[in-house]
Amino acid sequence: MANSSRSFKIRVPATSANIGPGFDVVGLSLSLFLTLTVTISEASRGGSSTRPSITYSGEGAEEVPLNAYKNLTTRVALYVLRCSGISSFPPGVTIHAHNEIPFGRGLGSSGAAVIAGVLLGDAIGQLGLSRERMLDFALMVERHPDNVTAALVGGFVGSYLRELDPAATQAASVPLSEVLPEYPPDAGPEWGRDPPLPPLGIGHYVRFGWAKEIRAVAIIPRFELSTAKAREVLPESYSRKDLVFNMQRLAVLTTALSRSPPDPDLIYEAMKDRVHQPYRRSLIPGLPEVTSSITPNTHPGLLGICLSGAGPTILALAVGGFEAIAEDARKIFREKGIEVDWLLLDVVSEGSYVESS
Repeated sequence: MANSSRSFKIRVPATSANIGPGFDVVGLSLSLFLTLTVTISEASRGGSSTRPSITYSGEGAEEVPLNAYKNLTTRVALYVLRCSGISSFPPGVTIHAHNEIPFGRGLGSSGAAVIAGVLLGDAIGQLGLSRERMLDFALMVERHPDNVTAALVGGFVGSYLRELDPAATQAASVPLSEVLPEYPPDAGPEWGRDPPLPPLGIGHYVRFGWAKEIRAVAIIPRFELSTAKAREVLPESYSRKDLVFNMQRLAVLTTALSRSPPDPDLIYEAMKDRVHQPYRRSLIPGLPEVTSSITPNTHPGLLGICLSGAGPTILALAVGGFEAIAEDARKIFREKGIEVDWLLLDVVSEGSYVESS
């Protein structure tokens, strides 16, 4: 029999979560991508090594581990395979990752890596997982649904974690160290072969409409901010007044962003927040000044402005005046001693996909 190989590409978009009042609820997929080019060589089927060969380019190339048992994407893929009765990668797997998504900036880099891993495991094992089941696997790793859901399905998405029965709740709450264990240097082929299975239907979602003329200006400070650190500053409880403030605005925002032409006065007010942004000001110098001084009145074309995810990136939704918005934000950050880059991005509707090559 002639030797053959199987090749495919996986593409996962960046995401912005929260979009103002939708803390841990809404996400938006954006036109920066993590792309995996994967080849499985049939000629290597008889080989002894089952550790994929990984190369990496683009954002984060100097810090991403290339060991398949330390790399987040391949660890997630192995988790999916082992939950599906496949104990290891097949021999002859080569992966090249090219990443456009900045690390630690609030643009969903870790969520994209997790979704890429779920799709990689599904494609290598030819499992045929549904989108809903893929989301279950992702939520066992990334416990908040906003980024991973938007990365998986694309567009402007609302999501929640379903209330599960006690057994399923316990299964979905196992420590991450059990889902993705740290592989010791001397780990043998039997190590970590029985991971916890994800319950069915952990997360549910709905896609909202999106006015096609709305684009996103990502204003990206040149420093990283971990999600864990950004969550540490949040309070354990909130006043009823602040929660109602956010719920009112989120109820309006999810429809307002679908209407054409968009209403800047409606959207600007609907993108305000009292649940997370006020508490993260100390971590992001310039945040309150940017979000309060750049308005539809001062910058025609602007619709609304908010922190992207946990930050430090600022996301401005607009239909025009993109450069003026970004450059005036740059001036404010520069006064605080912080340099920024900015990108003009589109909202992508198709989400993640696998393409044979």
